[in-house]
Amino acid sequence: MKISELSERSGVPVATVKFYIREGMLARGEALSATRAEYGEEHVARLRLIAALADVRGLPLARVREVLALIDAPLDDPLETLGRAVGALPPYVESGRQDYPRARAVIGDLGLTYDADFTAVAQLDEALQALDAAGLDASPAVLGRYGDAMRQVAAEEIAPIGGMSRAEAVTYAVLGTALYEPVMLALRRLAHHHLLVERGTAPDPDR
Repeated sequence: MKISELSERSGVPVATVKFYIREGMLARGEALSATRAEYGEEHVARLRLIAALADVRGLPLARVREVLALIDAPLDDPLETLGRAVGALPPYVESGRQDYPRARAVIGDLGLTYDADFTAVAQLDEALQALDAAGLDASPAVLGRYGDAMRQVAAEEIAPIGGMSRAEAVTYAVLGTALYEPVMLALRRLAHHHLLVERGTAPDPDR
């Protein structure tokens, strides 16, 4: 297909497609002449992936590049690859600390693995500080309920990985982390709404 057809199929403007090619985020089409190239379904899929990361997740372009790089050339260590993927996703935490005592204590209570270099540890530590600042309950009982629920979700998510190749598993883990989180957030909010309506305690829109 021509670049104009690629643009129409993917919903990405031609100028943006050309930009992604220049930036190395999208492979060049097969050259047919000095001024014409042929594009295939893999280009459509790649553009939709970029759009999902940029539009659905709202990732800055630099972060989209990080995720694409991990998909194209995963690290030898799958855990490090996932850690880099998590680091490319919001919330962004800038910290040079080597230990997070509060997060370490919570992770220990939940029976999870503590690794100070894994980005989610710093994210958890910052989130716990926000709860404290707002005066919200961050007791072991409350965090335990969240931890148990998330462990079950995580177990279901990683179940398919056993039958995948290494490359497939890395892609699945990276994209699953990036694109399923908005689904989980939306479902949680829908569940809140449903339970409030079911109990007859939903806010009155006319008041």
